[in-house]
Amino acid sequence: MKESTSSKDIPLKQSEMLLLRGTAGTVAIVKVGPRGQFFLETENEEIVLGLEPHDLIVASALSVNENTEKGLKCVLFMIREIRSPLIVLPKNHPASPRLPIVVSVGEKTVLSCNITPGTHPNQDVLCGSNEFSGLEVTGTLEGVHIENLPQCEVVKIDFNI
Repeated sequence: MKESTSSKDIPLKQSEMLLLRGTAGTVAIVKVGPRGQFFLETENEEIVLGLEPHDLIVASALSVNENTEKGLKCVLFMIREIRSPLIVLPKNHPASPRLPIVVSVGEKTVLSCNITPGTHPNQDVLCGSNEFSGLEVTGTLEGVHIENLPQCEVVKIDFNI
């Protein structure tokens, strides 16, 4: 289904992944679930994030295709189910421009096309394609609240590997 710029509440179960397919980028969203402790690794420290089951893990890619969606699902699965830590690169790290997928974890995430991918320890901002710049996603008990939703395809799929 095609959506216009708007505000929207979308039900989302822990067993589902929400995909926002644009023309130049894809955003994937899952619930944190019951094991809400995550580790954020920066150059200088390890930060323990304690989150609620309705908070969100949001992944963004600057491409739109089947492999991108498989990659988004795998990255989200690695973080939520396998407990892989979140890695924050230092500013000007040479790998930043090559990151195909970036992730944020928290109650609310805002996408921006004006940040360097993978370098923001504050988990409330995430690099995204121009069309998703300004998109805000917030976890709710029932699912996801989205502000500034651009015209894109909104799809729910099973979150399993």
